[in-house]
Formats: sequence, structure tokens, C-alpha cells
Amino acid sequence: METLSNLEAFVRSAECGSFSGAARMLALTPAAVSRSVAMLERNLGVRLFHRSTRGLRLTEAGESFLASVGEPLDRLQGAISAVTAQGPTPAGRLKLSMPPSFGLAHVLPLLPGFLAQYPLIRAEWHFENRVVDLIAEGYDAAIGGAIERAPGTVARTLAPLHVVAVASPEYMAGRSGPTDPAGLADFDGIAMRVLRTGRIRHLTMRNGAGQEMEAALNETVVVNEPSAIREAAKLGLGIALLAVAEVLSDLEEGRLIRLLPDWYADDGGISVYYASRSFLPAKTRAFIDWIDAAFKKNQLPERFNGRPHRPSSDRVQS
Repeated sequence: METLSNLEAFVRSAECGSFSGAARMLALTPAAVSRSVAMLERNLGVRLFHRSTRGLRLTEAGESFLASVGEPLDRLQGAISAVTAQGPTPAGRLKLSMPPSFGLAHVLPLLPGFLAQYPLIRAEWHFENRVVDLIAEGYDAAIGGAIERAPGTVARTLAPLHVVAVASPEYMAGRSGPTDPAGLADFDGIAMRVLRTGRIRHLTMRNGAGQEMEAALNETVVVNEPSAIREAAKLGLGIALLAVAEVLSDLEEGRLIRLLPDWYADDGGISVYYASRSFLPAKTRAFIDWIDAAFKKNQLPERFNGRPHRPSSDRVQS
């Protein structure tokens, strides 16, 4: 009977395409992972990987073996994790990454309640506009939207990431609002340059009838940070396309108004990301479950929803 550690070394190496990637995930050295896989191959009497300087590639036998053991291994580790999570009290440092503007507005206010429930956890929360490497940088979890998941990471969706057109009441005073996304071209626009790609961000909007249309936003002002776009819109510099979560309080309190209330862009979801379903520390599992429940309690999934027929508390202008 193969040990669980050997099987996990094989499965994670296959997922990452390298022993070094699996080592980071398992908190081992690449040499230790390589030895575990070699021991598994020796005991099975088959070669599971083609090894080269470019990385690992499964053999035909390796592909067949992965299909057989991958899902059962995850289920077994999940069962072990569920049992052990019920034992130790959640404690220790919880290192979390999140976007500054979103985190300050919607996550940081929840911290007192979290620490009151889990007083042995020490929060280390980083507010940063970048995609972190959870394993290599030692993060327990990250919160963000529309992030491409790295191999071995898991995402739990917390709320929708819907983008809407907004402007200040002062900017729209005396102006007739656009009737569709193409009409945005007739106004000043506050555009976003994506740091990762260096390109101006373009979005396609849809309405309740299922129609889709590109948002023809002018590039009158270009910035690279959502909070700066929001502040520029509040200064009356033009129309901006921003996530509902980014402008929620401004919409609810009238500092910004929503244009094109029948149109929105679906940019995926706001999720909490973590390294693996397997052997989660009690502190990480506690936070993931708690933040999910806190978002639901505060009705953030409904409030972040940009689809047509929003609640009457949202102020809109057509």
C-alpha cells in the first residue's frame, strides 16, 4: 500500500508540472518530492513522468494513474481535513491579500467581528493591487476578482463582480444620459490602463434582454487604479465604468449616479482564493467560512449585483 505522502507528491507534481511547484505547495524541498515520486514509481514498477530540463510530462501510465487516484486522494484528504479542523482551535497568523479600495471598504470593517469570534488568530492583512503567489509568498488566502487561478489553488465565489457606468450628478447636470453603451462615446470618459498588460481596458455590456454591446468609453482621462477612477468621476471629469462594489456607498448616498441602468458588464466574481482543499489549517478554514457567511449576512452578493431591476435604494439615471 502506497503511503499518502507519495501519492500526494505525485498528484501535486502532475498539477504543477514540476517538483519545485509541488514542493512549494507541500512545504517540502524539491528533492524530497522527487524522492517520493521515484519511490512510488519503483514500487509500482512503471515510470509516471518524463523528466526534462523543461519540467515534467506525464507518461501514458502516469495519465491513467492520475485519473484513477486524483479525485479519491482529494476526497480522502478532505475527510481528514474535516476531522482535524474540528479539533484544534483556530489560531496563529492569518496572512491575507486583497485590493486596497475594496478591502478597506468591505473587508476591514468585518475584522472586529472575526477577531471577536477567533481571538487566537493574529490578522496580517496586506492591501495591494497585485496577484500574489499564495504558496511562494506564504499567504493563507487572497480576496480578489477575475483572477486567473494558479495550479493547485481553489476559489470560493463570494459575490458577483458586475461593472456599471457611473458619473457625478454635477457632470450630468443639463445633459441627457446615453441610451446604450455606444452612446458613451458622446461624453468624456475616465478609462483604466491595466498595470499587468499596459492596455486600456475595454468591456462589453449586456442588458436584461440578452443584447451585448461594447462600451464605447472615451479616453479623456486615463488612470491605472479603480479608486482613482472613482474619485475622478466624483470630481466631475466624466463617465467611468466601475464595479458596483467599488462605488456602492457613493451610489447609495448620491455622490455618483448610475447611467444605463439596464446595462452592466459581468466581470466574473469576487472570490476568496486559497492553496488547496487538502489539509487546510483550522485558521484558514475558519476565515473562509466566516467571510462567506459575513458577505451573505450583509447582503453583499445582492448589493454588488449590477443586473437590471436593482433595488430602489440604488439611484439611477437614464
